Amino acid sequence: MALTPARTMPGVLELLPLDQIAFQRMLDVIRRNYERFGFVPVETPVIEFSDVLLTKTGGETERQVYFVQSTGSLEQGEKPDLALRFDLTVPLARYVAEHEHDLSFPFRRYQMQRVYRGERAQRGRFREFYQCDIDVIGKDSLSVRYDAELPAVIYSVFRELNIGAFTIQLNNRKLMRGFFESLGITDGEQQTLVLREVDKIDKIGVDGVTEKLRLQLALDSRFEHGSQLTEDTIRKILDFVQVRSTSLQDAFDKLDALGPGPESMEQGRAELKEVLGLIRDFGVPETHYVLNLSIARGLDYYTGTVYETTLNDHPQIGSICSGGRYENLASQYTKSKLPGVGISIGLTRLYWQLRDAGLVATGQSTVDVLVTQMDAAQMPAYLALANELRSAGIATEVVLEGGKLGKQFKYADRAGIRFVIVLGEDEIAKGVVTVKDLRREDQFEVSRAELIKALRVELAQAEVGR
Repeated sequence: MALTPARTMPGVLELLPLDQIAFQRMLDVIRRNYERFGFVPVETPVIEFSDVLLTKTGGETERQVYFVQSTGSLEQGEKPDLALRFDLTVPLARYVAEHEHDLSFPFRRYQMQRVYRGERAQRGRFREFYQCDIDVIGKDSLSVRYDAELPAVIYSVFRELNIGAFTIQLNNRKLMRGFFESLGITDGEQQTLVLREVDKIDKIGVDGVTEKLRLQLALDSRFEHGSQLTEDTIRKILDFVQVRSTSLQDAFDKLDALGPGPESMEQGRAELKEVLGLIRDFGVPETHYVLNLSIARGLDYYTGTVYETTLNDHPQIGSICSGGRYENLASQYTKSKLPGVGISIGLTRLYWQLRDAGLVATGQSTVDVLVTQMDAAQMPAYLALANELRSAGIATEVVLEGGKLGKQFKYADRAGIRFVIVLGEDEIAKGVVTVKDLRREDQFEVSRAELIKALRVELAQAEVGR
C-alpha cells in the first residue's frame, strides 16, 4: 500500500517543541497581563451558525469563511448552516447578546483562541491563527476613560514581552469625520472612501495617497456635480493626516491648532484630549504613545478612539496590536445598546514576523532536569529522586530505557534540557549526586539533602539569564 505523504495545508503555523515553548510563553505573558488588569476569560465554540457569523453579506469577510458540513449533509447536497469563526468579535457579540442577563456590566473579557480565514496562500498570511483580544462592554453607555485604560494594557504586555521599543498611536474617528465635514465632505460613504485611502499613508506614503485621492476618489460617482475633492481639499486632508505629536503637550497643542469645527469634530477632539491625558495617569510613559491623525482602522466598525501599535525599529512589521471604540457591539442580535472598546493581538502572525526578524529566539525546554540511568537495578532510586524533585516543583524526566551515558547526555542536549543528574554507584555510596550543566559545560557534586536547594539556585539564575 502506498504511503500518504505527511503534509500540512498552506497557511498554518506548526512548530517544533522549543519554538512552541517560545510561542506559548508569549501567550502566557499576554494572558497574565490581561488578568492583571481585571479581565476575565471567555471561550466560544470554533463553529458558529452561518447566519450568526455572516450578519452582513457581500463583503470580503464572507469570501474568506470556511463553511462546515457533515458527510451526511454533503451527500444530500444541503447548504452548510455552520462555519468556522473568522474573528473573535462577532462571537463576542453573539455571546454578550445571548448571556446579557447573566453578565455584570461593564463586562471585561479576554479571549485567546484560534480563528480561521480562507486567505490566499502567501508568505506571512495565515488561514489558522491565534487572536488575543480584550474588550470592555458597557450597557447603554461606557465612559471614555476605558479608552485610556487599554493603552495601559498594551504597554504592560509589550514591555514584558521585551521585543523592542514600541509606540502606541492614537486617533479618533469622530475627529476625522468632523474634519472631513468641515471641508464639505458630509456624505458618510464619501467620508469612508477618504478614510480608506488616508489609512494607507504609512504604507504607500504621501505621494501614493495623493495619487489615490486624485485618480480614484475624485473620479468616483459620489463626488460628481461640484466634487468636494479639489486640489485644495486634498492638500488640507494630507496636512491633517500627517499630524504627529512628540509629547503629550505637543499633542494638545496640535489638536488645538486644527481650529474650530463641527460638533462631531469638537467631540472627537475633547475625547482624544481626555484619553491622552488619562493614559499618562495610567502609568504609560509619554515616550510610548503619540497622536497620529492618519490612523483610521477599518471602514465602519469604529466610531471613536482608535489605536495602532508599532515597533520603532521594525516599522515593516506593521501594527502589532490594534483596536478601538465602537458604538453598539451586538445590534444584529439584541435591541440593547452595548457600546464597547477593545484591542486585538494577532499572535501567530506577530510571532512569525518576530522570529523572521530575529527578535524572538527558540524557547528553552519546560523540563528542568533529566535523571540519567546508570544501572537498571537502581531504577527505584532514580524514580524516588525524580519524585522528590517533582514534589519540590522541579520538572523532571527520567531515562527509562538506559543506554550509554554519552547518548543520554546527547538526548538531553538535543531536547534542550539544561541540567542532567548522574546517580551511579559512587554517588549512592557517598550520598551525593552529580549535576551537569550542559549549557555551561560544567558539573558539580552536591549532597542529596542539599540537591533541591542547589537546583533552585541554578534554575533561578538560568531564568534571570533568559
